Amino acid sequence: MLALMQEEGHLQQLKNEQRGKILFVAALDLLQGRRSSSSDTINQQESDGTRYDSLFKNTITTTAKSSLQNNNSVDEEKGINNNEPPAILNLRFPFELKPDQVKAVEAWLANQCRGSIIYGSGTGKTEIAFECAKRTVAAMRSYGSRRVEDNHNNNNTTYIDDYYYDNNSTNIQGSFNILMLVPRIVLVEQNYKRLVSYGIPSEKIGRYFGEQKEIREITISTYHSAIDNKRRNPDIIKRANMVVFDEVHLASATARVFGRIFDVVAEDKDKALLGLTATIDEHDPVNSTIMALLPPVRKYLIKDAVDDRRLARPIIFPLKVMLTDKEQRAYEEYSKKIKTISARFKRYDPKAMMELLKSGGGGFPRWQARAWFLNVRKRKSLLASAENKLATTVELIKENHQQQKIMVFSETLESIRKLKQLLKIEGIDSALIDSRIPSLKRQKILSDWGSKFYPLLSVHTLEIGYDVPEAGVEIILASTYNMNQIVQRIGRVLRKVEGKNSASIYIIYVSETRDSNILALVKTAIESSGGRQAEENS
Repeated sequence: MLALMQEEGHLQQLKNEQRGKILFVAALDLLQGRRSSSSDTINQQESDGTRYDSLFKNTITTTAKSSLQNNNSVDEEKGINNNEPPAILNLRFPFELKPDQVKAVEAWLANQCRGSIIYGSGTGKTEIAFECAKRTVAAMRSYGSRRVEDNHNNNNTTYIDDYYYDNNSTNIQGSFNILMLVPRIVLVEQNYKRLVSYGIPSEKIGRYFGEQKEIREITISTYHSAIDNKRRNPDIIKRANMVVFDEVHLASATARVFGRIFDVVAEDKDKALLGLTATIDEHDPVNSTIMALLPPVRKYLIKDAVDDRRLARPIIFPLKVMLTDKEQRAYEEYSKKIKTISARFKRYDPKAMMELLKSGGGGFPRWQARAWFLNVRKRKSLLASAENKLATTVELIKENHQQQKIMVFSETLESIRKLKQLLKIEGIDSALIDSRIPSLKRQKILSDWGSKFYPLLSVHTLEIGYDVPEAGVEIILASTYNMNQIVQRIGRVLRKVEGKNSASIYIIYVSETRDSNILALVKTAIESSGGRQAEENS
């Protein structure tokens, strides 16, 4: 059955082959409706640089003044020498940035070096951030200077606070401190290696996490480490002339620990701030602080990048399964209890129910809130580990993708462990990566992927920070309703390499349950535009 479905899917793919086409193969009747498009189009600034002059006269000068105050207190830190040009000016890419990357840099600069860039996974957000930092410093040469004439000694030096030029040099002197915040340790190492490969001296780059606490002119830190440091000494954030927030959506109000960083950066109106993310709900109140400090300056989503052939074309295979009779009875029981408690207290979502749980009243209401969460977890676990869902996954891998790198995402560790055992029974080796596996062991697993085994199983760990462009097949065992997760998961297999023009994404979901909602979310994720076409036609 699966082999036939795959063959029919590829025939339909060939019939519909055309530039930028995103295909849903099979079960298309479940996805009827108008194509989703972005409701908001971001107005772009002119990209020829002619409008920067007035912006940088204020922005760059005040940023440099902040640099003087910060840098004088950290001269003793390793790798920082205020008699040398800023380290970021050594940045040299071994390639040309794509037009969409250049436009993102220009949009951020035009917004006075503050804002978020919302670009799909695999479109080079990291390189955009590096270029933004370099261009901020470089712009000081042309737009930020002010001349101070010493009438007593006829000193013709032109000053930008602690950055200066003399009449015989165009070099900017003095450090420009950059703090790059990332959600995971793997991204600290990844960005360190990239910066070194792009020409930044390794002694100018600090890695700040765990027991490794290096503060340099360019410091890469996890969010958690920066917050821990803030409790003792906030200088790691305050000293920075520019802060980059990678995966900025993770710093929303729901992550109060991460959100504390905004309390520090908000104190300095002159600090350059850049947010990077593949997706964020601009209208969700939990993101209000992010939207205020880092408003979106440019969007370039999956559909835009596919149309431009920057990403591989996703081909979606929805696969519907049913619960067993026993599972169906359990599902209905859990759902009935959830609905009853919600109706009793007029609270229908986790946030409202959490408020009830934390209320000071105690007794029956709190007990009911705990029961509500318990049944939600049981229902989620049931859907994740549904017998037919796991069996279909094993059959799909066995019949169609035994010798291909394949990524499998599920919602619970229990379900992914069950899947690993079922694959083993069929003689198929696989590996599981979760957050508890040490970094070195993860790297060993990734190096063995494609030789010693082909299915790579994960819950959330592989969603962020792992570049595996050679992987072109993905299975998502539905039950997530989080758009950020969906976008991140889809983005894992859309990165292009030579010879890879499309990627197969299987969505295995349980019919007539909450699982079914994922199809509409996936459709929205891959067909939403960042307004690129409207921008080009304006």
